[in-house]
Amino acid sequence: MELVIGDKRYSSWSMRPWLVLNHVGATFTETLIQLRRPETRAEVIAAGSSSGQVPFLRDGEVAIGDSLAICEYLGERFTDAALWPGDVTARATARAAAAEMHAGFHSLRGECPMDLKLVETATLSEATHNDIRRIVELWNALLSRFGGDGPFLFGRWGVVDAFFTPVATRFRSYGVRLTDFGDRGAAGAYSEALLATPELKAWEAGV
Repeated sequence: MELVIGDKRYSSWSMRPWLVLNHVGATFTETLIQLRRPETRAEVIAAGSSSGQVPFLRDGEVAIGDSLAICEYLGERFTDAALWPGDVTARATARAAAAEMHAGFHSLRGECPMDLKLVETATLSEATHNDIRRIVELWNALLSRFGGDGPFLFGRWGVVDAFFTPVATRFRSYGVRLTDFGDRGAAGAYSEALLATPELKAWEAGV
């Protein structure tokens, strides 16, 4: 199994399936391609990604681009890891939350790109404020309904938590205080739990 990724400092999309692969204990080859260079796209295509984008997973005859598609595949490949909740309602809700992150929050992503070496206090637009409020609202709702006794959105760590881990790093990098956006503590505790996982620590060790 091979995962083609971009720079660990910047590539939030690469981070997500990498965290999942590490969580399940899979043996895989990591092919890292430096981003933001004229030759980047050509190198990614040469590595097998016809779209010229990372991440890209190859597993035997299987070749998959797109972080969410890769994580869905890994969920089926490593069923014992229970990367999605077992209950049908919880599983559908978790998929919807991951898809919302995958497709949305454009202002937050644009104003606060992932940079794991950055620490600053940013002045953010109202559109980004709205994104953060929505994330806090979503996290609080999921933790309240599905979190149970665990620190993660559905109790135990899964794909949906991999998708929100880069968000937690953005909040840390740009000095975002979730209490300013309606959090009464649960969302902040969840964000800290994401930042403390061994999977993220292992990723950050390669930055």
